[in-house]
Amino acid sequence: MNILISGGAGFIGSTIADAYLEAGHDVVIIDNLTTGVLSNVPKRATFYQMDIRDEGVGEIIREHNIEVINHHAAQIDVRKSVENPQYDLSVNVLGSINLMEAAVKYGVKRFIFASSGGAGYGEQEYFPADEKHPLAPCSPYGIAKITVERYLYYFMLVKGLTYTVLRYTNVYGPRQNPHGEAGVIAIFCDKLLHGAQPVINGDGLQTRDYVYASDVVRANVLALGMAGSDIFNISTAVETDVNFIFRILNKALGSVAEEKHADAKAGEQMRSVCSYEKIKSHLGWTPGVNIEDGLMQTLDFFRKRYAKE
Repeated sequence: MNILISGGAGFIGSTIADAYLEAGHDVVIIDNLTTGVLSNVPKRATFYQMDIRDEGVGEIIREHNIEVINHHAAQIDVRKSVENPQYDLSVNVLGSINLMEAAVKYGVKRFIFASSGGAGYGEQEYFPADEKHPLAPCSPYGIAKITVERYLYYFMLVKGLTYTVLRYTNVYGPRQNPHGEAGVIAIFCDKLLHGAQPVINGDGLQTRDYVYASDVVRANVLALGMAGSDIFNISTAVETDVNFIFRILNKALGSVAEEKHADAKAGEQMRSVCSYEKIKSHLGWTPGVNIEDGLMQTLDFFRKRYAKE
């Protein structure tokens, strides 16, 4: 298949690109390199430095006879979305609509969208949250993700665009950018390896559902062969608190840092964990990497990368 990956220079998108190429597909990547890194782009992929809001997106889809769009390009920082909701809306909603309109115009067969479980469900009413859990996003980022889901339903209903929504929990793993607010595991790895002091927000007991990048990739591969349109959580159904993550990583490096806490961030969710039973039933997907192994694999990636610096 001819597949377009938006955000394919990012850590998730580029890893998916590797898997699609290995499976024999032709891959085209568009990325504006705001947070993506050119060195992540596979050499066998065709790359365009382009924003998803650009009019030229449609011409790329037409020229390469794209059959599937895998949409990972996004403004991913929840806190930035709070600071500048108009920019978040422009990228995450209007950019997505631009891709959808081009997909319909040029006959794309499937639209795979990277959505958010934690940000979409908001403060959960029950644990773990399944796909029927009420949607109560409490940030512009979460609102945008759910809005795009609603637009996909409209484009399917009115214009026949088939879609798959994958609601990720907290994805982590090799290639994640440690600079910024997103990705506490990557941030801790970076600081510990450079001898800097990591800071835990609040008491560190806030939990998240951390899913390893390779498991996310498998879900994106399975989505290529599914029929119809649907929404799936991509998760582990396991809650892990921030203190646990810090202690495991710090211990692996010889307890190089003290456990330091700061004030809690206003509005931060205390618990987030999602069920994967639906995608297990429909596509046979289950998470394969537990948090301890995933942390060690991620730390090993950063250790090897920094050894080359």
